[in-house]
Amino acid sequence: MMRRLAASAAFLVLGLAGCDRTEQPAETVSETSALEVEASQPAPAQTPADAPTSMAALGEAEPAAPGAPPFAALYPGATADTPAVIAAGDAGQGGLVTFETTATPDEVIAYYRDRAAQAGLRPVMGMNQGDARAYGAADGEPDGAKLSVVAAPAEGSTSVQLSWSEGR
Repeated sequence: MMRRLAASAAFLVLGLAGCDRTEQPAETVSETSALEVEASQPAPAQTPADAPTSMAALGEAEPAAPGAPPFAALYPGATADTPAVIAAGDAGQGGLVTFETTATPDEVIAYYRDRAAQAGLRPVMGMNQGDARAYGAADGEPDGAKLSVVAAPAEGSTSVQLSWSEGR
């Protein structure tokens, strides 16, 4: 059930991330909305000891797939369910990977929020539904870099779906 919820949330996030915002008037896009999304996310109880805290450390993390941008890395100690699915399009290369970790959903989201911020991405979406969490970030360009993470508790672990686009 939780995997279905996580998958549904991920498809919703990907659908929203793919929306073309270029035809919206500039005044409908609010700078504070991204800040409100980030502020609405709960802070984790603690940051995992093995989570990187600097951009140099971010580069040392295991990439989610060969050639993935630094913000798209596997959570430290995570085990991928299957190899990442990679695709390329007008907005550059992107991918999707699912994995399991012993970290809580809040810890996973905090880790990717930090990675995204250090890579210059801004929060564009956040969701808390029960114990499941989702987070999305983008660089603000229509075909720019994007990150989407959905983390939901599973039996004795957290199931995570990570998707990204490196942008043009």
